[in-house]
Amino acid sequence: MTSVLEDLVDKEISILTNDGRNIVGLLKGYDQTINVVLHNCHERVYSLGEGVQRVPLGLYIVRGDNIGVIGELDENLEAELDFSLIRAEPMKAIVH
Repeated sequence: MTSVLEDLVDKEISILTNDGRNIVGLLKGYDQTINVVLHNCHERVYSLGEGVQRVPLGLYIVRGDNIGVIGELDENLEAELDFSLIRAEPMKAIVH
């Protein structure tokens, strides 16, 4: 997994956490236990009643044991999306 993360350093990524959060930011570093450091990041908060809210987090560390999925964002697709129009039920926590 760490070899995959090496290719994502200094790229915009999205992390889905085990507790149902969606955190987006620039990957600046990671370690052997997949703890990651994100720069200039924010959390996307989804709801059925209003568009996606963006909560600024700044410099942020996500523990590896709380990461469910990591993926690179397509910057072109991101630019085309109007998050104020997107409605979605918040993700539920992952139960092991």
